[in-house]
Amino acid sequence: MKRLRIGIVGGTGYTGVELLRLLARHPQAELAAITSRKEAGTAVSDMFTSLRGHVDLAFSTPEDAPLHTCDIVFFATPHGVAMAQARRLLEAGVRIIDLAADFRLQNLAEFTQWYGMEHACPDLLQEAVYGLPELHRAAIAKARIVANPGCYPTTVQLGFAPLLRTPGLVDASHLVANCASGVSGAGRKAEIGLLFSEASDNFKAYGVKGHRHGPEINEQLRRIAGVAPGSDAVDCLFVPHLTPMIRGMHATLHARLTPAGQALDLQRLFEDFYAQEPFVDVLPAGSTPETRSVRGANTLRLAVHKPRPDTALILVVQDNLTKGASGQAVQNMNVMFGLPEAMGLDGLAVLP
Repeated sequence: MKRLRIGIVGGTGYTGVELLRLLARHPQAELAAITSRKEAGTAVSDMFTSLRGHVDLAFSTPEDAPLHTCDIVFFATPHGVAMAQARRLLEAGVRIIDLAADFRLQNLAEFTQWYGMEHACPDLLQEAVYGLPELHRAAIAKARIVANPGCYPTTVQLGFAPLLRTPGLVDASHLVANCASGVSGAGRKAEIGLLFSEASDNFKAYGVKGHRHGPEINEQLRRIAGVAPGSDAVDCLFVPHLTPMIRGMHATLHARLTPAGQALDLQRLFEDFYAQEPFVDVLPAGSTPETRSVRGANTLRLAVHKPRPDTALILVVQDNLTKGASGQAVQNMNVMFGLPEAMGLDGLAVLP
């Protein structure tokens, strides 16, 4: 089988280096180009010494990189970059996975409100497929553009999906998601709030009045439940928190059960729903998943609890850079090209 020629636009951030780590050991991947205007000419292994002996590329400018000769291009860039370059790449027959938010929100007004820019290609947005393989595998397989989900939305959707796919199990208009992420979720940048002395020995909520992952979460939860895009029949209150660790994410999800939901075996519901999913691990009843159990792995682990007869409590953990970003992107690539879905993603979590 011919190896896939792969380009990465914006390879100097955390999702970029995580992509490189995973693709360097992928048996069907051939890294053809990686771009950075600021670091053009610098060897990747000089910036990321963990990749010495595994990646022999140097960074190049987007203009000099042979992206049009690639089979697939990953955008590990700030919001707005992928949509500016997508049309030219698609015309060259290149498929795209965007790890930013350019193709996640179908509602253009919400995209402009939360990301502060007009969408450059609304027609391409309409054909983009939301890249959560557990829920949209068939559409991803045929897609030219895949919008890789946000890290928080991945935990929330996979945590609530079994409860929403069957109508009438929960009061879906009052869902609650309290989620915490490691500092790497903010990206590789210098900000006072991300400095060691600021983030260490501290825990805080942020975006309480509204966070840009909120509209993404609600848009997709409504899709899972099969209700109209703007319907208030499904609504999730999402509150993110910053926790003093490098990588990892923990979501605590609450849903009020209806009488039909109270009569159901929730553990069995979740086990059956994810029985064939290689990267979703439903833990035994009563478990409390830990973020360190998924560190560096493309695995999402969850546990189902029923602390009260009318309440479902779902605990979800993942690595925000792997299943929450770059690992999921590689999983999407495998689906798009008909490769085994777990190819290149069989690494175990790092413990301790």
